[in-house]
Amino acid sequence: MPFLDTTLPILDRLIAFPTVSADGNRACTEWLAEQLTEAGARIEILPDATGEKANLFATMGPEGDGGLVLSGHTDVVPVAGQDWSSDPFAMTEKDGAIYGRGSCDMKGFVAACTALAHRVDATRLTRPLHFAFTYDEEIGCFGGQALTEWLAERGLSPALTLVGEPTTLSVIEGHKGCYEYTTRIRGRAGHGSDPRAGVNAAETAAAYVQTLIGCRAELDARAPEGSPFAPPGTTINVGSISAGFAHNVIAAEAVIEWEMRPVQPGDAALVHERLATFVDETLPGMQATAPEAAIETETIGEVDGLEPRRDNGMRDLIFALTGQNQAGVVAFGTEAGLFQQAGMDVAICGPGSIAQAHQADEFVTRAQLEDCCDLLDRLVQRLY
Repeated sequence: MPFLDTTLPILDRLIAFPTVSADGNRACTEWLAEQLTEAGARIEILPDATGEKANLFATMGPEGDGGLVLSGHTDVVPVAGQDWSSDPFAMTEKDGAIYGRGSCDMKGFVAACTALAHRVDATRLTRPLHFAFTYDEEIGCFGGQALTEWLAERGLSPALTLVGEPTTLSVIEGHKGCYEYTTRIRGRAGHGSDPRAGVNAAETAAAYVQTLIGCRAELDARAPEGSPFAPPGTTINVGSISAGFAHNVIAAEAVIEWEMRPVQPGDAALVHERLATFVDETLPGMQATAPEAAIETETIGEVDGLEPRRDNGMRDLIFALTGQNQAGVVAFGTEAGLFQQAGMDVAICGPGSIAQAHQADEFVTRAQLEDCCDLLDRLVQRLY
């Protein structure tokens, strides 16, 4: 049976699982595990602490290091508030497009990988073929972080990883990291007529944000020469500030939501050092009036970027199979940097367009999915 014809029923079933990150992906993961077990893969289901979410790591072929990882996430973004033309959790095909939540981001790729497993003769593989399907990519790549930590604990070192995020099957070799934080400042309330009687969390928040803004010039100066990114260096964005509730009351609480997108690890360290200095210099004065005062930062997620590198076996292999000779960079984040930090050569290449991801009436074209199936077929031939 043609590859695409075996992929579409799998995609239909995957879309039917409402794997919004807040609701978990366990049922979907267990169904995929059944499919890969039937194909002859060795299965590891790796749940999170709640048991409602799980990574799936499956292997075909010989044991040991080396080989290829095909990586995709099974969680999807919510559909609430979006105006869909059809049921988002029921696959619909019309005019050459396949609609449904996750169709391009990235259940189409996961479906093709699962169908591929049924086409592989594992006894002929000379190197391992791994399938890595993760949870919570959409809200911080928590599943990918847990998976790469598990691989390190097992001492398992695959050589290559293909992350099938939607790139219209163009080869992508880089993206910035995405580090997100929430900083909470606690002061002491009081009457606005006597600012010295309290500790104004709003004012401390303003100074904290100015410290962040003050890092920008240093980060711009550190931008790597020839950086392919736009803008070329690490960026900082303050997304929201909230504090206080009245003109004449000293604000006792403040919350700052902010992010940075590093192009190199040292940049994040610089920002954290500047903020640590600010806290060391500011907090004692706050606590002299209000011992309960605090400045605390919660890490929402720290997703490593994918660094373009001169030597990249995964990129070069896709070049050889597709005839492409130039790789790009993207603005969105993926799990690819996690695999790179774990020692693998990594490229991003998958069916569908990021322009359709997260949108109402999300879709992947039938032609893109068919081309993806063809690429995976040729890719696995290299493992024989």
